[in-house]
Order: sequence, then C-alpha cells, then structure tokens
Amino acid sequence: MSLLEVDNLSVDFRDDAGWTRAVSDVSFSLEENASLGIVGESGSGKSVCALSLLRLHHKRTSRMPGSRVRFDGRDVLAMPERELRQLRGADIAMIFQDPMTSLNPVLTIADQIGETLRIHQGLDKAAARRRAAQLLDMVRIPDAARRLDEYPHRLSGGMRQRVMIAMAIACRPRLLIADEPTTALDVTIQAQIMQLLRELQAEIGMSVILISHDLGLVAEFVERVIVMYAGHIVEEAAAADLFERPLHPYTEGLLHAIPNLDDDAPRLAAIPGNIPAGGAWPRGCRFGPRCALARPECLAAPVPLETLRDGRLLRCPPRRAASEARA
Repeated sequence: MSLLEVDNLSVDFRDDAGWTRAVSDVSFSLEENASLGIVGESGSGKSVCALSLLRLHHKRTSRMPGSRVRFDGRDVLAMPERELRQLRGADIAMIFQDPMTSLNPVLTIADQIGETLRIHQGLDKAAARRRAAQLLDMVRIPDAARRLDEYPHRLSGGMRQRVMIAMAIACRPRLLIADEPTTALDVTIQAQIMQLLRELQAEIGMSVILISHDLGLVAEFVERVIVMYAGHIVEEAAAADLFERPLHPYTEGLLHAIPNLDDDAPRLAAIPGNIPAGGAWPRGCRFGPRCALARPECLAAPVPLETLRDGRLLRCPPRRAASEARA
C-alpha cells in the first residue's frame, strides 16, 4: 500500500459569483521514502493541491467533491478535526511558500518551533527550546541560540524561510510537502537546504512532495514529476525520462524557457499567451489556445489523461499517437 493515495482530487472555491473549480481530477500516489515533484506556472493549481492534502482551505469557501485522500490507509478528508490536528505537523508537515505570512508576527521563533515540539512530542519548555536551537543550527542559521528570541520581522527573508523548514522537520515527519522551499535563499544556502532534506529523507525514510518553479532543482531531487496546467495534470513521468524527452507541448515549453548559460540567444524562449483563469477553461484541451500542435479535435472536447506503454501519463493526442507509433 502506498503511503499517500490521491484519487480524483477536485477543489472548488466560492466567491460572490458562485463556485469556481481550481483543480480537477488530480490523482497520484507516493510510496514510503519516495520523492515527487509538481511543476507548472503560477495559477496551475500546484499549491491548491498541496493545501488540500491537509484540508487547509477554509471550510465555508471551499469544497472537494468526489475527492479521496488517504494517508497510510486513513481517509484524511473524512478525519475528525482532533485527529487531523495530530496528523498535521507530526506525520505530515508542510513548508509554506511565504514565510512572512506563515509565521506569527507576535511570537518569538522559540515559541513557534517549541509549540510544535510540545504538542507532538510532549517536550517541556526548556527541552523544546534546546531542540529548537538544534533545529536552527541544522538549517544553517548563524548564532542559532540568540535567534530563538527574535521575532519574524527581525529576520531576513532567507532566515524566515529556514525557520519554516526547521518547524517542518522538527517532528521528523513521514511526509514533507515543500512548497517552493528555497525561493528566498541564495544558491549556496539552497544547496545546503536540499542536501539537508536528502539526509533527512535517507535517515528517517521521509517521503517528499516538492513543489517548485525551479525545474533544475526538481530534476536533481525527485524521482517522478507531475506537470500541471490550468488545474489538472498534463504529463507525469520518471524525472529522468521527462527531462530527457518531454512529450507534452507545455512541458516542452517550460524546459525551453530555462536560461542556458552556454546559449548566446538574446531572448529567452517563452510560451505565448497566458494560463486561463479557473472557471474560464477552454472546452477542449486547456493548453490548446497556446499550443502550436493543436488540431481541431483537440479544441472540440476535453482531452483525457492516458497511460502510454512506458507508464508515462500524457494528455495530448498528437504526441501520444507519435510516441506510440515509435514504440
């Protein structure tokens, strides 16, 4: 049995105009001690999916019809609130994208890390403080003991991000969801943090879902990659296969947009057009209006996500036909 099983995850949000679907029919699984990357443009639904796994959307303005999320055999979406609070932070932890809004501005760093340790590990205040200092040292925050009494606004963006990582790994979770975990960090610290996550994964068998715009980071860290566009999956494959031979035109466009230091091209390659807003998706292929390969049949009806002979998932009839013909 997989550690995490997500089946037909769909997420709707309510506003003054009614319900709008942000994510539709996302399914994937994750084994113990495995790593999965989720990539795509801003607005593709990556973070919405991640927050849904822990039911972190507001109850009154969100719903997940027909969805199922199972962690270690337990139904997360049907779990009582008390049991869910025990799951969050202990078995499943999350590194949030914006540390300034995720950290409490009126509590010290020691209080915020210590709260997790006291609730989930039963440490007293003194023991929690000592452990918090060790965690800050692990994530390479200088003069860690002194930083414990600082408030978030006194720290740099990079330090706040590292505090979030320290809080996430405090209880040695079985699953870590990392939503842009190194956005505010320079290249050197980024490498140190990713190495730390690798070491933790190897030491405690932690599984990782890495959400990132940095395709290079994803390529180096994860075993399998999901590419999302306009709220659903357009391609899923082993990381090595995806980066060596992307099949979906959107995946191809994302990889071509990565700067190449050996290339003297005056301009970066760009995908024309913009990602459609939720609720305003095209009738057919959602990427169709931006795709050079689009055929009339691609635009006429929804395109299914199909499994190729090599196990790759693909939502593109022209590319699927070409790939199967070569096979």
